[in-house]
Amino acid sequence: MNARIGCLLAAAALAAGWVGFGGRGIVLALTAIAFWLLLQFGRAMRVMRRAAHAPLGHVPSAVMLHARLRRGMTMLELVSITGSLGEAAASERPSSAYCWRDAGGSALRVSFARDRVSTWAIEHADET
Repeated sequence: MNARIGCLLAAAALAAGWVGFGGRGIVLALTAIAFWLLLQFGRAMRVMRRAAHAPLGHVPSAVMLHARLRRGMTMLELVSITGSLGEAAASERPSSAYCWRDAGGSALRVSFARDRVSTWAIEHADET
């Protein structure tokens, strides 16, 4: 979710709590906001725990990953799809591009701009 939308929803919950129930409504809204943040944190930890036990930069199929990518994905969404952390690729800015490889030798390089997927390219293994 976009951070701005999340902040607007939290503010709306606080306002609705105040209008509806006064101080008790604010406590209820704060409880709901804290619960939502804990759910998001738990999701991130579950994805990272799964990725920690997988080989670095390895996916079952780079071509299938290429088909599932879309512009604007976050790193957390990409790691949950791949199941592993990507290898840092050589680039101008550190940690702005990552690479995933499959057993067949194909590789997918994903570049990030403003912490979101911006471009990607697949490199197929040479079949000689």
